[in-house]
Amino acid sequence: MQGFIIDFKPVRDDDLIVTLLTSDEIITTYRFYGARHSHINIGYKIDFELESNLKSTIPRLKDVIQLSFPWILDKEKLYCWQRFLKLFYTHLKGIEELDKFYFNLLSNLVHKITKQNVKRAIIEGYINLLNFEGRLHTDYECLLCEKVVEANIALVRSMLPTHPKCSYSRSFKSNQIKSLFEEKSSIELNDEELDYIWNILLQGI
Repeated sequence: MQGFIIDFKPVRDDDLIVTLLTSDEIITTYRFYGARHSHINIGYKIDFELESNLKSTIPRLKDVIQLSFPWILDKEKLYCWQRFLKLFYTHLKGIEELDKFYFNLLSNLVHKITKQNVKRAIIEGYINLLNFEGRLHTDYECLLCEKVVEANIALVRSMLPTHPKCSYSRSFKSNQIKSLFEEKSSIELNDEELDYIWNILLQGI
């Protein structure tokens, strides 16, 4: 089996509870001495086997092989990737029936980050995520005054649009945000603007 590590929690000694996202399901597993193994880390993709345990309802994670990314040793890319994965995990809580979209999104992002600025890739991926979940407000209605934002658009937590004067937030030209929301492209944003939106992304939903 293959999956992305989306969460882990230390338990007794150096053991870990490891949560994995596969193409079909979210699996909670138990890894003996997991804290001692460098290939158990947020965002890593692994090949693994599961072993049933009569003493526990949680299967044991074993025969773990890390499936490396071309950029795994790039500290900036890995740091941004892991911060996004912690945010991404919150979107999966409470899901009863998992769609392949989530696994495919991470798989596609791994390839995009290889060729593209990491923040651009993740922001575009996050917009796709919000759109899939029905959280992306392409009606451009201001969160605060509930009137349509036409000329300049400000974004607040969860990428919600507002009038700059309503939220006292940085203003973007409407074509920049429409390109991001509708084309899923950050090409209209310069690096400084991208960093600003990155910080909004990190606030979560």
